[in-house]
Amino acid sequence: MSRTRVHNFSVSLDGFATGEPQSREAPFGHAGQRLHTWMFATRFWGPQGAAGVDDALAQQHSVGIGAEVMGSHRFGPPGWQDDPDWRGWWGEDPPFHTPTFVLTHRPRPPLEMAGGTTFHFLDASPAEALEVAREAAGGLDVRIGGGATVVRDYLAAGLVDHAHVVQVPVLLGRGVRLWDGLESLEDSYAIEAVASPSGVVHLLLTRQA
Repeated sequence: MSRTRVHNFSVSLDGFATGEPQSREAPFGHAGQRLHTWMFATRFWGPQGAAGVDDALAQQHSVGIGAEVMGSHRFGPPGWQDDPDWRGWWGEDPPFHTPTFVLTHRPRPPLEMAGGTTFHFLDASPAEALEVAREAAGGLDVRIGGGATVVRDYLAAGLVDHAHVVQVPVLLGRGVRLWDGLESLEDSYAIEAVASPSGVVHLLLTRQA
């Protein structure tokens, strides 16, 4: 059965998944890339990277994934809907290689990219978007790619089967938090914490039957 998964989703010690303000020049605001340096050091990111626990968990990012759902701020900076030429942050060959569904109140025609990625723009609830993505995934799993608001909404609705959240030892102080409104999440998810020599802690959440 198709599962819904979150992978390699980094947050600060104070729970922020991005800083502020987000712009075309600063996709993660004042956080820069500090939340992702653990991943850049792995073989998952490049052949010169290291093996180990960080790499082993990062490598699961694309295994068995047939579609992705993301929020509008993951696709572009504020105001991208007003730019008909905006094609996402990732260039002409985005790293998804699947149908990718962008949640936005201002849909536009699908955008076919190189490498098998096609962006579809939906004005839909999380549950409705998940059903569309599952159909497109053809029996494979659906990845919820972020940002924090979208991942939080899917967790709150109990729609995530497995989540890999990486707690990074930095303090951001402001931005968009993941955990707000998710009190007692541990009642619905079994949570395993795996500490890494790099200083990050991998939180593995599995929805309980």
